[in-house]
Amino acid sequence: MSLKGIELQIAIPKTFDAGKIAEQKLQRSQIAHDQASVLTDKQAEKNKETVLEAHEFSKMDPDKKNREDRQENDEEKRKDEGEKKTEHPYKGSFVDFSG
Repeated sequence: MSLKGIELQIAIPKTFDAGKIAEQKLQRSQIAHDQASVLTDKQAEKNKETVLEAHEFSKMDPDKKNREDRQENDEEKRKDEGEKKTEHPYKGSFVDFSG
């Protein structure tokens, strides 16, 4: 297959354009990879500086457990009192056996 002069005038500039486009695609992927790497590094640095779990420190406070126990007991008492005070809206306490 032979190429004529006119065909070469069109084909050669298009190969340069295709090469530029391919190079830009490679650069985009490299830039995206670099950005992902930077974000990962920032996240790792942030994780180093922040406290992720504080369970050990909460166990060190002895008063906290006592407060929680008291709160639970208070809530149970309130529920019991609430159940005792509630009466059925249309049922009474009197039973009529004279039928």
